[in-house]
Formats: sequence, structure tokens, C-alpha cells
Amino acid sequence: MRLLVFQHIDCEHPGQLREYLKQDGIDWTAVELDEGEAIPPLEDYDVLWVMGGPMDVWDVEQNPWLVAEKQAIRRWVRDLKKPYLGLCLGHQLLADALGGTCGPQPVPEIGVLEVVLTAEGLADPLFAGMPASQKALQWHSVQVAQPPEGAVVLAGSDVCRVQAMRIGQNAWSMQYHVEVEPDTVTNWGAIPAYRSALESTLGAGALEKLKDEADANMTGFVGNAEKLYRNFMTAIS
Repeated sequence: MRLLVFQHIDCEHPGQLREYLKQDGIDWTAVELDEGEAIPPLEDYDVLWVMGGPMDVWDVEQNPWLVAEKQAIRRWVRDLKKPYLGLCLGHQLLADALGGTCGPQPVPEIGVLEVVLTAEGLADPLFAGMPASQKALQWHSVQVAQPPEGAVVLAGSDVCRVQAMRIGQNAWSMQYHVEVEPDTVTNWGAIPAYRSALESTLGAGALEKLKDEADANMTGFVGNAEKLYRNFMTAIS
């Protein structure tokens, strides 16, 4: 299996999921789109993961590579029908690329917050054996406002209806972060745009509080990450 990863900032990589890729001996290639790296021929890869980033799906003037990325996602999912996993921005890009819409979220979700599976999520192979309610790291102020036609909503929260979705039988995405590892909050907090969003939502000193809360939930984060990874690999095999 050859895995292609689209990254939009160096610190938003597959995180904890890298450990399971290593265990399985899976070869993966990261393309840092924000640094001008070109998207390789899609036919050379079997699976596509699209990670988070500080930009929004509509920021095409500042980040013109978003246009080619959305085209690649659309071709990957609709035409090639290959397995896809999107996280945070990767969730929003999937929606936007396939005809859904994204927009500002009235109340930003930043912190360790609850995500609840829908009835469809409980029955979906991606969440097999996982709890109906999960604590997850959130760090976003944009949401999928309208999922693409045919999308199945798999999870939601009190303020964000589309926390996870599936399109067809090959593409899944989540607004929240399942790739969290012990240094994630510290690394992301060093990014000015992320820290600003955090402090404007939760106040001064929020980074240290969020780090403590993430540490307290790390065992659950890692357990959910491994389960979701194993479920994804089983579902696409």
C-alpha cells in the first residue's frame, strides 16, 4: 500500500497515526502544499489522507494551490473512487470539493470537547467498537455548513452538526482531531494564528490549560486513534 498525505503546515502531520503506519510497514509520502510542493500522479497511490491547516477552503487568492488540491480530491473520491481520510481542514476540503459548503461557525470549537456518533455513525465500519460519545481535540472556527449530496453524517456536537461524514463507500472525514499525540497542543500553540484563535476563544493562559486537559485525556485519544486507524484499514481492504 502506498499512502499519499496532503499537508498544509509542517506541524499538522498524521501525528499519532504515524506509529500505526510504522507498525504496519506502510510507505507514505507527504506533500507540503503550502511550501509549493507539487501533487504527484494520483495513480501512483492507493490511499489519500488530507490533514488540517490554518487556512480556510475559500482562501484561494492567498493560497492558489487550494484550487488544484480540491480538483485532486474530487478526482480521487469521485472518479478514482480510492480510499480517503480527511481531518479538520481535510474534512472541509472534502465537502467543498464535492459541492458542499463551509462557513464560519457561530461559536468556535477549541478545546477538549464531546463528539457524539449518530445512528449512522454507530453502524459505520469506521467507528466499529468505539464509544457513542468521545472526547476529542477541537481547534476550528469554520464548519461544514452543508454536506455534499449523498453524504452521510456520522457524528456531531452541540454546536457543529457535521463532525464526521462518509461519502460513498470510500471517503471519510472528521472535523475533530484523532491524530493527537503528547506534543500536539504545544506544537500547534506555537503557530500565531492557532494561538490567537485559542486565546480569543478561551482567554489568556488558555494554551497551558488546554495542554493540561489534553494530557489528562491522552490515553483515550491514543486508544481512539488506534481503533479508528485499524477500522479504516479494515474497511478499505
